[in-house]
Amino acid sequence: MPHSLDWDKLKTFHAAAEHGSLTAAADALKISQSAVSRQITALEQDLEVSLFHRHARGLTLTEQGHILFYASRDMAMKVAMAQSSLRDSREKPQGLLRVSTPISLGSNWLTSVLPEFMATYPDIEVQLILEDSEHDLSAFDVDCALRPWPTTQGDVIERKLGQITQSIYASHAYLAAHGAPSSAEDLDNHKIIAFGELIPKNLNSSNWVLSAGASTPRKPVLSVNNLHGIMRAAEAGIGLAGIPDYMTVLSRRLVKVLPSVSGEPIDLYFVYPTQLRGSVRAKVFREFLQRVTRSWIASPPRPVKA
Repeated sequence: MPHSLDWDKLKTFHAAAEHGSLTAAADALKISQSAVSRQITALEQDLEVSLFHRHARGLTLTEQGHILFYASRDMAMKVAMAQSSLRDSREKPQGLLRVSTPISLGSNWLTSVLPEFMATYPDIEVQLILEDSEHDLSAFDVDCALRPWPTTQGDVIERKLGQITQSIYASHAYLAAHGAPSSAEDLDNHKIIAFGELIPKNLNSSNWVLSAGASTPRKPVLSVNNLHGIMRAAEAGIGLAGIPDYMTVLSRRLVKVLPSVSGEPIDLYFVYPTQLRGSVRAKVFREFLQRVTRSWIASPPRPVKA
């Protein structure tokens, strides 16, 4: 008679299949690698099939492993939704809220407004996942995401929060050494920090400072593949940078120059899985963000065409 499937073993198998190694699965589940190995071996014995090809570089699924992985993924999603529904069935918003956000947005702006949210909802535990890639919300390992681009995923709910304005900033040290530009055209005579050729595909308008007021695009004195790095380089006095205005909330070393010159505003979206539409935690967090981002669009600066 076949054994009934044990959820703990299935959960361990799913983690190993998703991460491709016993070590990564153990880290994700917060158990020992030997416990992961024992549970997978026991599951294979229960089912009388091999679920993985084991090799030096990790694990790959067998044909039977692929079948079980898709089934266990559906089960994991349903368990995650059930846990969320149970947490949100209580009157007071509480429990774990996992938020995915780009590194620069999360570390330079969201952390500056989180104290108010956490004081208002002390029973909500926030986990901030900083990453510049688009998190796969179908995995249900985060509850919501902030993104400065429209979603490319299906089965999600997307709400526009507002627009991110962009301006040119320089450090006090840079301005003391080189002076401030007098016009967009005068940027030709200054050192510029930008993405350059390293620009991420989702931020294709973020090189605007290289072409503002220029007949041919300027070359950056320093190219950086991350907005946070661009801001830090500007703070160090390396050059001017065209960055989102939210980034300077926590910076006291940068000064806005050429206030009449700005980049094209970027739409900011709040995204969460359709299955979590009833989440009270996600709802109150969205409403909080909608309120604190209203000032972003009150009087946006006028974009200057290249």
